[in-house]
Amino acid sequence: MKTINKEDCYELLKEPEKFLEVNFSVEMDSGGTKIFKGFRSQHSNLRSPAKGGIRFSPTVNEEKVKALSTWMTLKCAVADIPFGGAKGGVKVDPENLSDAEEKRL
Repeated sequence: MKTINKEDCYELLKEPEKFLEVNFSVEMDSGGTKIFKGFRSQHSNLRSPAKGGIRFSPTVNEEKVKALSTWMTLKCAVADIPFGGAKGGVKVDPENLSDAEEKRL
């Protein structure tokens, strides 16, 4: 395996490999449809597939999701877990959703 110098390592790690922002619809219990904003950041898959969950929060945004995916990359590397880091987020207050709506989300 090729050795990477510090400057190249920083360049590889300072931005996620992939980032996606989406708007998607969910059917609500009332029969109507609501649009939600979602994010997915795949920070690194150098160590294998990227892992990371989804955060449901009214304050979630692009920067938070990118930061959390970076932390997951670092945590997996430090613990020597063969995964890269990723994270997803949906801008929503889960307290305002029924259980059925949360499952559909």
